[in-house]
Amino acid sequence: MSDSLRLHPAAQRELDEATAYYDAKSVGLGAAFINEVEHALRQIRAFPEAAPVASGPVRTTVVPAFPYSVHYSVIDGVVTVLALAHHRRRPFYWRGRQ
Repeated sequence: MSDSLRLHPAAQRELDEATAYYDAKSVGLGAAFINEVEHALRQIRAFPEAAPVASGPVRTTVVPAFPYSVHYSVIDGVVTVLALAHHRRRPFYWRGRQ
């Protein structure tokens, strides 16, 4: 299990923007999105090496029920979420993040 989990500032912005989008779309949908992201983050924290490798040291897991994936790396026991990417967004746009 990972001791620590942090969100890259850009990933935090992506989370905030997606949540706001879903809130505007339907009451309660933003909260449902947050719950699914938190579930994915708990799984990542518990089993950081379980997700498939996307590119180099970056792994990817899908957010259940939403078209988003969490891209993260694990270095010295610290999980860093690099991106919360929509599946229709250009692939690997997050590659320069650390």
